[in-house]
Amino acid sequence: MKAAVLTTNGNAFDSFEIRDLDKPTPQEGQVLIKVEAFGLNFADVMARRGLYREAPPLPSVIGYDLVGKVEAVGSGVDTSLIGERVAGMSRFGSYAEYCATQASGVAVVPDDMPAAEACALGTQYCTAWYAAFQATNMNPGERVLIHAAAGGVGTALVQLAQWKGCEIFATAGSDEKIQLLKDRGVQHVINYRTQDYEEEIKKILGEKRLDMTFNAIAGSTFKKDMRLIGAGGRVVIYGAAERAGKKGGKWATINMLRKMGLLIPLLRMAKSQALIGVNMLKIADHRPQRIAEALEELVKLYQEGVIKPQSGGEYSVNELAQAHDDLEYRRTTGKLAVRW
Repeated sequence: MKAAVLTTNGNAFDSFEIRDLDKPTPQEGQVLIKVEAFGLNFADVMARRGLYREAPPLPSVIGYDLVGKVEAVGSGVDTSLIGERVAGMSRFGSYAEYCATQASGVAVVPDDMPAAEACALGTQYCTAWYAAFQATNMNPGERVLIHAAAGGVGTALVQLAQWKGCEIFATAGSDEKIQLLKDRGVQHVINYRTQDYEEEIKKILGEKRLDMTFNAIAGSTFKKDMRLIGAGGRVVIYGAAERAGKKGGKWATINMLRKMGLLIPLLRMAKSQALIGVNMLKIADHRPQRIAEALEELVKLYQEGVIKPQSGGEYSVNELAQAHDDLEYRRTTGKLAVRW
């Protein structure tokens, strides 16, 4: 089979090669998928930059989600899955023509579901579902801040928050993304490049405070989020986009952590506030049933029309570097998929 192999850490245009590799064999509990398309995630950018410690050593085949047909199954897996079109998560390896992954991490999807939308169910929507309803619980009527709300996970969180009837505060970094979110009915949209989102939200809230924030940025945004939540508030952090694309190696990482400041547990207890970290690889490794539950619910919501993953575009595998670059520098909205 052919695979897009990450050969070196660095910029998108120097990091990948298409190579011939052995086709994997599904092990116990796994399915072998003939990959139609694989999705891109910001964690892929971090892995390419050498900033994601979970990534396999180079050279490696990265990738967390995919859509395609089940070609074979390992022991303990229902053989009726063979021939079904499925979408879901992989623990790396999806940047290839074939990928073996856990059967608990995939779900059957409609044949006419666009590839980018199907890929989004795996990492983006599972992350959003886990962050909103399994790691904590998003309740109807709550005031919710969603960072990078026009991106993959951000879009998913917006739709889930709307489903729950929450008041949404969203940040984005371009006029196009701002308008997109307004068109989708988001109540409060803030351009973080031209406005201080903390000050803008305080003006809107007055004496009130946020109930939840969903933060994929980290760094300087963390302290602001902690100041914006009230009693019973939760900050859910699932990324560190502020670190990506910056030079300086470990010093840039240390500087990002410095900006986040010191967390004092007793103070959080006194205010009944929570900081919740989300790493979906760890959940997939240690609580795979959570992934299965999330996918089951998400496919149901998709079929009911409650959620509609946003496609950010489809690229050919020969355009992988451009797709990575577009994602890293935030030129896109929604989910990017790469087709073989």
